Amino acid sequence: SHVIVTSYVFHHGQIDMERLTNLVNLIGKDKLVLDLSCRRKPNDTNPTKPYYVVTDRWQTYTNVEVNEETLQQLSSYCDEFLVHGVENEGKRCGILEDLVILLGKYSPIPVTYAGGVQGMNDLEMVKTLGDGKVDLTIGSALDCFGGDMSYDEVVAWHKKENSG
Repeated sequence: SHVIVTSYVFHHGQIDMERLTNLVNLIGKDKLVLDLSCRRKPNDTNPTKPYYVVTDRWQTYTNVEVNEETLQQLSSYCDEFLVHGVENEGKRCGILEDLVILLGKYSPIPVTYAGGVQGMNDLEMVKTLGDGKVDLTIGSALDCFGGDMSYDEVVAWHKKENSG
């Protein structure tokens, strides 16, 4: 099993390397998942604008961009990334396609995207846009959490995709 860590490794708007190193020494790189919850800065809806890691219940922006350099740097300290597309999280309004593309293109380690899934087509989109390298977590869209997506249908899709 793994330990998912979020805001703790970001302090005063930046990566706290001492905290991160201490976590790796305590938990082990192979057991650590870094949660890089991110969003664009207010009024930056242009898809060329960067996503920034946010902390403290997604209210505080860090100066850490989610990009190739950051993903490369942090991959040396963890086994996997969990990336929440904060703007769409829990809203069932569709995934952040540009973020999924970025993760598929630049994450050198396993990465799971969370945020906005509304239907089965989003599973296919993440698979395609993430070049088969991005996993997906689904929450409020599932019928067992009050949504419209059938849990059984999602499991069947996953089994089909992973057979062979």
